[in-house]
Amino acid sequence: MRKHSRRFSEALQKVEKNKFYSPLDGLHLMKNLSNINFIETAEIHIVLGLDPKYADQQLRATVILPKGTGKIIRVAVVTNETKTSEAILAGADIAGGKDLIEEITKGRLDFDKLIATPDVMLSIAKLGKILGPKGLMPSPKAGTITNDLTKTIKEFKSGKLEYRVDRTGILHIPFGKLNFTTEELYSNLITLQQSIDKNRPQGAKGKYWKTAYISSTMGPSIPLNINLLRDNYL
Repeated sequence: MRKHSRRFSEALQKVEKNKFYSPLDGLHLMKNLSNINFIETAEIHIVLGLDPKYADQQLRATVILPKGTGKIIRVAVVTNETKTSEAILAGADIAGGKDLIEEITKGRLDFDKLIATPDVMLSIAKLGKILGPKGLMPSPKAGTITNDLTKTIKEFKSGKLEYRVDRTGILHIPFGKLNFTTEELYSNLITLQQSIDKNRPQGAKGKYWKTAYISSTMGPSIPLNINLLRDNYL
Protein backbone atom coordinates (compact mmCIF):
# COMPACT_ATOMS: atom_id res chain seq x y z
CA MET A 1 0.00 0.00 0.00
CA ARG A 2 1.33 3.42 -0.96
CA LYS A 3 2.39 5.59 1.97
CA HIS A 4 1.74 9.33 2.05
CA SER A 5 3.33 12.06 4.13
CA ARG A 6 1.41 13.42 7.10
CA ARG A 7 0.92 16.70 5.21
CA PHE A 8 -0.60 14.94 2.20
CA SER A 9 -2.75 12.63 4.33
CA GLU A 10 -4.20 15.57 6.24
CA ALA A 11 -5.01 17.35 2.97
CA LEU A 12 -6.56 14.19 1.54
CA GLN A 13 -8.91 13.89 4.52
CA LYS A 14 -10.41 17.26 3.59
CA VAL A 15 -11.53 15.96 0.19
CA GLU A 16 -14.98 14.45 0.69
CA LYS A 17 -15.28 10.84 -0.47
CA ASN A 18 -17.72 10.08 -3.29
CA LYS A 19 -18.30 13.80 -3.91
CA PHE A 20 -17.91 15.43 -7.30
CA TYR A 21 -17.18 19.10 -6.83
CA SER A 22 -18.42 22.00 -8.92
CA PRO A 23 -15.50 23.71 -10.71
CA LEU A 24 -15.42 26.74 -8.40
CA ASP A 25 -15.78 24.66 -5.22
CA GLY A 26 -13.02 22.34 -6.42
CA LEU A 27 -10.72 25.25 -7.21
CA HIS A 28 -11.37 26.87 -3.82
CA LEU A 29 -10.56 23.59 -2.09
CA MET A 30 -7.40 23.02 -4.12
CA LYS A 31 -6.08 26.46 -3.21
CA ASN A 32 -6.99 26.07 0.47
CA LEU A 33 -5.25 22.69 0.74
CA SER A 34 -1.91 24.07 -0.43
CA ASN A 35 0.65 24.51 2.36
CA ILE A 36 3.91 24.18 0.43
CA ASN A 37 6.61 26.86 0.52
CA PHE A 38 6.62 27.28 -3.26
CA ILE A 39 3.94 28.26 -5.76
CA GLU A 40 2.35 25.05 -7.02
CA THR A 41 0.99 24.45 -10.50
CA ALA A 42 -2.71 23.75 -10.99
CA GLU A 43 -3.27 20.67 -13.16
CA ILE A 44 -6.26 18.88 -14.61
CA HIS A 45 -6.31 15.18 -15.52
CA ILE A 46 -9.10 14.11 -17.85
CA VAL A 47 -9.99 10.57 -18.89
CA LEU A 48 -11.56 10.69 -22.34
CA GLY A 49 -13.39 7.99 -24.26
CA LEU A 50 -10.61 7.74 -26.83
CA ASP A 51 -8.30 4.98 -28.00
CA PRO A 52 -5.26 6.83 -29.42
CA LYS A 53 -4.02 3.74 -31.28
CA TYR A 54 -6.62 4.67 -33.92
CA ALA A 55 -5.71 7.67 -36.06
CA ASP A 56 -9.23 9.14 -35.91
CA GLN A 57 -9.26 9.04 -32.08
CA GLN A 58 -6.08 11.01 -31.46
CA LEU A 59 -6.37 14.39 -29.80
CA ARG A 60 -3.63 16.98 -30.11
CA ALA A 61 -4.36 20.68 -30.14
CA THR A 62 -3.34 24.07 -28.80
CA VAL A 63 -5.21 26.63 -26.72
CA ILE A 64 -4.46 30.14 -25.52
CA LEU A 65 -5.31 30.43 -21.84
CA PRO A 66 -6.80 33.90 -21.16
CA LYS A 67 -4.94 34.30 -17.87
CA GLY A 68 -1.72 32.66 -19.04
CA THR A 69 0.02 29.67 -17.51
CA GLY A 70 2.04 31.51 -14.88
CA LYS A 71 5.14 29.89 -16.28
CA ILE A 72 7.98 31.72 -17.99
CA ILE A 73 8.39 30.00 -21.36
CA ARG A 74 11.78 29.98 -23.05
CA VAL A 75 11.22 30.01 -26.80
CA ALA A 76 13.81 28.97 -29.37
CA VAL A 77 13.39 29.64 -33.07
CA VAL A 78 15.11 27.95 -36.00
CA THR A 79 14.76 29.96 -39.19
CA ASN A 80 16.73 31.48 -42.03
CA GLU A 81 19.12 34.38 -41.52
CA THR A 82 16.65 37.00 -42.75
CA LYS A 83 14.11 36.15 -40.03
CA THR A 84 16.42 35.72 -37.06
CA SER A 85 16.18 39.39 -36.11
CA GLU A 86 12.38 39.28 -36.35
CA ALA A 87 12.32 36.35 -33.95
CA ILE A 88 14.50 38.13 -31.38
CA LEU A 89 12.44 41.33 -31.61
CA ALA A 90 9.26 39.29 -31.09
CA GLY A 91 10.61 37.94 -27.82
CA ALA A 92 12.40 34.70 -28.72
CA ASP A 93 15.05 33.76 -26.16
CA ILE A 94 17.16 31.90 -28.72
CA ALA A 95 17.18 32.20 -32.50
CA GLY A 96 19.40 30.86 -35.22
CA GLY A 97 19.73 28.67 -38.27
CA LYS A 98 22.26 25.96 -39.01
CA ASP A 99 24.32 27.08 -36.02
CA LEU A 100 21.43 26.48 -33.62
CA ILE A 101 20.62 23.12 -35.23
CA GLU A 102 24.21 22.09 -34.64
CA GLU A 103 24.06 23.21 -31.00
CA ILE A 104 20.89 21.17 -30.46
CA THR A 105 22.61 18.18 -32.06
CA LYS A 106 25.33 18.54 -29.43
CA GLY A 107 22.79 18.59 -26.61
CA ARG A 108 21.58 22.16 -26.21
CA LEU A 109 18.00 21.98 -24.92
CA ASP A 110 17.66 25.05 -22.69
CA PHE A 111 14.22 25.98 -24.05
CA ASP A 112 10.59 24.96 -23.50
CA LYS A 113 9.26 25.47 -27.02
CA LEU A 114 10.94 25.20 -30.42
CA ILE A 115 9.38 27.13 -33.30
CA ALA A 116 10.52 26.78 -36.90
CA THR A 117 9.70 28.23 -40.31
CA PRO A 118 8.68 25.71 -43.01
CA ASP A 119 11.79 26.32 -45.11
CA VAL A 120 14.14 24.84 -42.48
CA MET A 121 12.14 21.73 -41.59
CA LEU A 122 14.22 19.45 -43.79
CA SER A 123 17.31 20.47 -41.82
CA ILE A 124 15.48 19.95 -38.51
CA ALA A 125 14.28 16.46 -39.45
CA LYS A 126 17.56 14.93 -38.28
CA LEU A 127 16.83 16.22 -34.76
CA GLY A 128 13.78 13.98 -34.42
CA LYS A 129 15.47 11.48 -32.09
CA ILE A 130 16.58 14.30 -29.80
CA LEU A 131 13.48 16.52 -29.85
CA GLY A 132 10.76 13.89 -30.27
CA PRO A 133 11.02 12.18 -26.86
CA LYS A 134 10.96 15.59 -25.15
CA GLY A 135 7.92 16.82 -27.07
CA LEU A 136 9.92 19.64 -28.66
CA MET A 137 9.76 18.67 -32.34
CA PRO A 138 8.01 21.43 -34.33
CA SER A 139 4.76 20.33 -35.96
CA PRO A 140 1.70 21.91 -37.61
CA LYS A 141 -0.68 20.45 -34.98
CA ALA A 142 1.36 22.02 -32.21
CA GLY A 143 1.33 25.35 -34.02
CA THR A 144 5.11 25.48 -33.97
CA ILE A 145 5.74 25.49 -37.73
CA THR A 146 4.91 28.94 -39.04
CA ASN A 147 5.93 31.85 -41.21
CA ASP A 148 4.32 34.32 -38.81
CA LEU A 149 7.02 34.25 -36.16
CA THR A 150 5.95 37.43 -34.37
CA LYS A 151 2.40 36.25 -33.73
CA THR A 152 3.40 32.69 -32.79
CA ILE A 153 6.15 33.70 -30.38
CA LYS A 154 3.91 36.21 -28.59
CA GLU A 155 1.10 33.64 -28.29
CA PHE A 156 3.32 31.03 -26.62
CA LYS A 157 4.89 33.66 -24.39
CA SER A 158 1.46 34.88 -23.25
CA GLY A 159 -0.07 31.52 -22.38
CA LYS A 160 -0.61 29.32 -25.43
CA LEU A 161 -0.07 25.67 -24.67
CA GLU A 162 -0.27 22.35 -26.45
CA TYR A 163 -2.08 19.32 -25.09
CA ARG A 164 -2.44 15.73 -26.27
CA VAL A 165 -3.85 12.48 -24.96
CA ASP A 166 -1.38 9.92 -23.69
CA ARG A 167 -1.41 6.26 -24.74
CA THR A 168 -4.30 5.50 -22.41
CA GLY A 169 -6.54 8.34 -23.57
CA ILE A 170 -5.82 10.67 -20.64
CA LEU A 171 -5.01 14.39 -20.79
CA HIS A 172 -2.63 15.87 -18.22
CA ILE A 173 -2.69 19.67 -18.53
CA PRO A 174 -1.32 22.50 -16.37
CA PHE A 175 -3.73 25.46 -16.41
CA GLY A 176 -2.20 28.02 -14.07
CA LYS A 177 -0.53 28.61 -10.71
CA LEU A 178 -2.03 28.55 -7.24
CA ASN A 179 -1.24 32.25 -6.77
CA PHE A 180 -3.87 32.94 -9.45
CA THR A 181 -7.28 33.93 -8.13
CA THR A 182 -10.00 31.28 -8.21
CA GLU A 183 -11.74 33.27 -10.95
CA GLU A 184 -8.56 33.35 -13.07
CA LEU A 185 -8.10 29.60 -12.72
CA TYR A 186 -11.77 29.08 -13.56
CA SER A 187 -11.46 31.21 -16.70
CA ASN A 188 -8.49 29.13 -17.87
CA LEU A 189 -10.28 25.89 -17.01
CA ILE A 190 -13.40 26.76 -19.00
CA THR A 191 -11.35 27.89 -21.99
CA LEU A 192 -9.55 24.56 -21.86
CA GLN A 193 -12.82 22.61 -21.59
CA GLN A 194 -14.24 24.44 -24.62
CA SER A 195 -11.10 23.71 -26.64
CA ILE A 196 -11.23 19.98 -25.79
CA ASP A 197 -14.87 19.79 -26.87
CA LYS A 198 -14.23 21.81 -30.03
CA ASN A 199 -11.37 19.49 -31.05
CA ARG A 200 -13.22 16.24 -30.35
CA PRO A 201 -11.79 13.64 -32.77
CA GLN A 202 -14.14 12.37 -35.48
CA GLY A 203 -13.62 8.78 -34.34
CA ALA A 204 -14.70 9.44 -30.74
CA LYS A 205 -17.53 7.10 -29.80
CA GLY A 206 -19.89 7.01 -26.84
CA LYS A 207 -19.18 9.10 -23.77
CA TYR A 208 -16.43 11.61 -24.55
CA TRP A 209 -15.64 12.87 -21.02
CA LYS A 210 -15.36 10.10 -18.45
CA THR A 211 -13.71 11.65 -15.40
CA ALA A 212 -11.90 14.89 -14.56
CA TYR A 213 -9.71 15.60 -11.55
CA ILE A 214 -7.83 18.74 -10.57
CA SER A 215 -4.82 18.85 -8.29
CA SER A 216 -1.90 21.02 -7.34
CA THR A 217 1.68 19.82 -7.83
CA MET A 218 1.89 18.31 -4.34
CA GLY A 219 -1.79 18.06 -3.48
CA PRO A 220 -4.48 15.36 -3.61
CA SER A 221 -6.83 14.86 -6.57
CA ILE A 222 -10.21 16.55 -6.43
CA PRO A 223 -12.95 15.00 -8.62
CA LEU A 224 -15.03 17.46 -10.65
CA ASN A 225 -18.65 17.22 -11.70
CA ILE A 226 -18.15 16.93 -15.46
CA ASN A 227 -21.67 18.10 -16.29
CA LEU A 228 -21.20 21.33 -14.32
CA LEU A 229 -17.79 21.87 -15.89
CA ARG A 230 -19.12 21.48 -19.42
CA ASP A 231 -22.14 23.65 -18.67
CA ASN A 232 -19.77 26.48 -17.65
CA TYR A 233 -21.39 26.43 -14.25
CA LEU A 234 -20.81 29.41 -11.94
